[in-house]
Parts: sequence; C-alpha cells; structure tokens
Amino acid sequence: MGGEAEQAAVSLSHRVPDLGALELLLAVARLGSLGRAARARGISQPAASSRIRSMERQLGVALVERSPRGSRLTDAGALVTDWARRVVEAAEAFDAGAQALRGQRDSRLRVAASMTIAEYLLPGWLIALRARRPGTAVSLLAGNSSVVAERLLGGEADLGFVEGLAVPMGLDGTVIGHDRLVVVAAPSHPWARRRRELTAAELAAAPLILRERGSGTRQVLDAALARHGGLAAPLLELASTTAVKAAVVSEAAPSVLSELAVGEELTARRLVEIPVRELRLARELRAVWPAGQRPAGPARELLGLTRGAS
Repeated sequence: MGGEAEQAAVSLSHRVPDLGALELLLAVARLGSLGRAARARGISQPAASSRIRSMERQLGVALVERSPRGSRLTDAGALVTDWARRVVEAAEAFDAGAQALRGQRDSRLRVAASMTIAEYLLPGWLIALRARRPGTAVSLLAGNSSVVAERLLGGEADLGFVEGLAVPMGLDGTVIGHDRLVVVAAPSHPWARRRRELTAAELAAAPLILRERGSGTRQVLDAALARHGGLAAPLLELASTTAVKAAVVSEAAPSVLSELAVGEELTARRLVEIPVRELRLARELRAVWPAGQRPAGPARELLGLTRGAS
C-alpha cells in the first residue's frame, strides 16, 4: 500500500499536464479558437497545436475539435477544462501566497556582525543597500563572533559577519575579505621608542588590553601566540574596540587590534604600530548564515555588496 502511494506521488507529474498547457486549454475554451488562444498566450499557432496534441496523448482522450470555423471542446475537453480551472485557481492562490511571503521577507533584514565589521565596514554596505532597497527596514545586532553565531542559530538574524579562524559550528559561510591585526601602543609607551622589533615571545608575555574571549580578534591572537608560550593574563578585557582604543591611548598598556579599527589613530599619531618579528596576524572576514539556508532577498543582495572587503 505504502509503495503504491509513493509510486503515485512520484509519477503524478508525468500523468498530469503542466500549468502552461492547462492555461492554454482554458484560453481555447474562452476564445473559441486555437489561433486566438495562441496569441493570448504569446506563442505561435503551430506551437499551441503541438501542445494540445501532446496533452491529448498524455491524457489519452481528445480535448479539442478543430474546424475551419474555429475550435471547440469535446465533451471530455469540457470536463478537463473544469478541472483545469480549479488547478489554475489553486496555482494563482499559491503564487499570491508566495508573493506575500517574499514581500514579508524583503520588508526587513536582520544583520548580526562582530564589532570590527559592524563599526568599520557595515555602515557603507548598508548605505549602498538602502539605495537599492529603500523599502527594506534593516536592524543591526553587534557582538563578538560567538554572539553572532548564537543570533543566527536562534533565528534572530538573517545574515551574519564574523572575523576569525573558521566558520562557527552550525553555520555555512563565505570569505568576503581579509584583515590584519596590529600591535599598537601610545606614543609615550616604551615599545614605541624601541629600536629593534618586538618578538612574539615578548608580546605573549606582556599584560595587554584585549577584547574578551569569544571575539574574532582574541581567537586569532590566542592561536598565533600559542606556540610562543600563550597569552599572559590581560591587564584589562573589554567588550568593545572603542573601549580598548581609549584605554591604550590613555597609556594604560598596548593592545592588538584590527588595522581597520586603528587607521585614524595611527594617522593622527595617537597610537603607534609596533612591529613584531615571527608573527603573522592575518584573518579572514566571513559572511555566515545557518547551515543549509542560503541567503535570499535583501540578505543575498547585501552579501553581494560585501565582496572584496579589506
């Protein structure tokens, strides 16, 4: 019994005419002519005749009688037309519902992003998206990479952006650009006056001002310094890049931050970049989304605007 039902479901599409053929049959019934029906459907008369014949072969009954005066439905054709009308009305209802769902989806976009991307890259992308989709309301949730993953997996965001070593568990993603972490200190700090480069071991041993665990910056730094003795206990752990920069500028201690985040301070000499030997602090910037759910609508359009971020 179950096998028969499964077979019926699989073969239904082969036994029932497609929607275009049913719409053509309805046009023949309405207009009384295969030629007028073909023009109404935007196809040639030979193509319309071929489609009707194909439907007749599929159903095993004659549907239309053709004569010099026009085309008329057979008795079987009239019955099939009644059924076709119900199918087409159901398809129209289906299409209207799908349009409503797309409209609901496209009317809002919820973005979750780690702090560096949220502060230094997303504003430009969202302005560009606004120009393309002025009717889409966008909300931005900023947090570290772990928080972004939680928001996406909890259904609280449609698209996320993270910086780190890998795609968080449960998510799919794509690399949209690259970033570099730099060691920075106040101009008055002893490191800023050194003649020789800092070593990775010296950086690892120093009490720094750092972002909290779970941030993309901290993940990359922890991994890079693991073979140099690991990070010493931080002097301060702060949850925002802005707070970290303010503490470093006040001469509390050095830090390691995204090059994107400190460009202005380096140009103005409020901070100084400290060269480090034997250490490469590069990371990938990624767009992420729940596994198996490819971005659509405004989320997909925003994703397209992010290509080549750096």
